[in-house]
Amino acid sequence: MRLVRKIVAAASILFLVVQPSLALSRVKDLVAVEGIRDNMLVGYGLVVGLNGSGDSLKNAPFTQQSIQTMLERLGVNTRGTTMQTKNTAAVMVTSNLPAFAATGTRIDVSVSAMGDAKSLQGGTLLVTPLFGADGQIYALGQGPVAIGGFTATGDAASVTRGVPTAGRISNGAIVEREVGFSLAGERTLKLSLHNPDLTTAARIAKAVNTYLGGTIAEASDPATVKLDVPANYQGGVIGLLNDIEQVKVDPDEPAKVVIDEQSGVIVMGADVRISTIAIAQGNLTIRVNETAQVSQPGPLSNGTTQVVPRTSIDIDEGKGNKIVVMPEGVALQNLVDGLNALGVGPRDIISILQAIKAAGALQAEIQVIG
Repeated sequence: MRLVRKIVAAASILFLVVQPSLALSRVKDLVAVEGIRDNMLVGYGLVVGLNGSGDSLKNAPFTQQSIQTMLERLGVNTRGTTMQTKNTAAVMVTSNLPAFAATGTRIDVSVSAMGDAKSLQGGTLLVTPLFGADGQIYALGQGPVAIGGFTATGDAASVTRGVPTAGRISNGAIVEREVGFSLAGERTLKLSLHNPDLTTAARIAKAVNTYLGGTIAEASDPATVKLDVPANYQGGVIGLLNDIEQVKVDPDEPAKVVIDEQSGVIVMGADVRISTIAIAQGNLTIRVNETAQVSQPGPLSNGTTQVVPRTSIDIDEGKGNKIVVMPEGVALQNLVDGLNALGVGPRDIISILQAIKAAGALQAEIQVIG
């Protein structure tokens, strides 16, 4: 009996060791519900109260026109006069209207200078209408601008930290119009995957059906999972979404290599594989050094001092570099180890990966950004 227990215990330990660990994620983190989304807002306004760091009205005529229009609305006529103020800056105001934002709620806004203003520090945004894509006003923004940078200027030097011409106003806009969408009345929902993948969509549908005990979810394409809301589900649509958002799924991902050529950053997925291939890396490097030497004439001679050029040429043919053979089907760690064995930098690794792909030996997609 003890022997049987030991065998069972050993088998259990072996199962725990060889069992692959799954990176389970919640459905909530993998999808977005169609219709529940933010809406972008934009507006044009004026920031006043700047300490001489605003727009030069000579270089920013739109700022002067805006000031005149604003003053005329307040009963002040400034047409035909020359303005010299530098305490005002024309800005673009942007914000995101959250889904289901009710009238009277407050949202954050971002403020960015349009003209040649040096800083928005200490400024106050005047009432600015924020428009949606349909041209309707959805919010009104106003308030003091908080910036994350600063600038200090002296007679012979200046210091700038961060971006002083862009700032933010927390709760700086009031919602004036709601976006109509009745979630509770929907009978069919669409779950949109953040990273479209056919396998992940099928796994989500299977996990939801298993959890609810019926055929309710169906993957219609790699980016969408359709969900039929049961008529008698407790809590309705909100209760259904609340339940399935917590369902755990193991998302799949394609084998992909992402390359940012500007910064030299390389990101490789865990499923990247290569066929058997031999790699050698070496560059012909020629260094030319020019060293000028001064030639002095002999004593009591009629010669003149001259500068004589001296040139040295150093040629590196990369003879010390090795050729590395990578066997078929190696994993990501083996691929990285093989590339590191060549002693190459990120820039050369980018060229090597592209050459392996061109040879048909890299079983992954290469995406170049930047």
